[in-house]
Amino acid sequence: MKRKKLISRIILITIAVLIALSAVLNIWVVESTRKLVYKSVDKVPSNAVALVLGTSKYSRKGATNLFFKYRIEAAVKLYRAGKVKHFILSGDNSLSYYNEPQDMKKALMALGIPAEAITLDYAGFRTFDSVVRSKKVFGQDSLTIITQEFHSYRALFISNFYGMKAIAFATEPVPKASSILTLSREYFARCKAVIDLYILRKEPKFLGEEININI
Repeated sequence: MKRKKLISRIILITIAVLIALSAVLNIWVVESTRKLVYKSVDKVPSNAVALVLGTSKYSRKGATNLFFKYRIEAAVKLYRAGKVKHFILSGDNSLSYYNEPQDMKKALMALGIPAEAITLDYAGFRTFDSVVRSKKVFGQDSLTIITQEFHSYRALFISNFYGMKAIAFATEPVPKASSILTLSREYFARCKAVIDLYILRKEPKFLGEEININI
């Protein structure tokens, strides 16, 4: 009986420590990048290049994915305001029938963004890959990251680790009813980002030769 109580106590203490550690890591990621997130087109500094982080065009139920829609709209706002000149559209293209960069390109061009202002990154399998590849493959040290506010903290945390002078432009927020699962995942994704950067020292799945962006 005593042994069972001891084991239970150890388990509870371990869980409590993990919860506390997760909270600390989330606070670190958010508070170290909060000042780099902009919500106003007028106030966001200009950068030649913006990195648009990929997501699915449609939700699992087949409806329009608001995360996708709002990122495209934010990108167009910055371009029309002269805040950015060129876009790196980085997303997943691991399956023949699933192509986030191409979907983003079509959406942007439908809203008047010229093809010459767009570069596609087909190996942005996750946020980590997209951010690191923007520096190591596409040669960008200063850029504007376009995504939802809660997501921008992690993207900026990664860019800071690699010495990049990145800022983020937060899109229109997605209603909580449509984003609660994504928000929950982001909490743990921030912890994983810290582990990937500081402990595992991970690299993107693919790097390859450098690609010059002519602006």
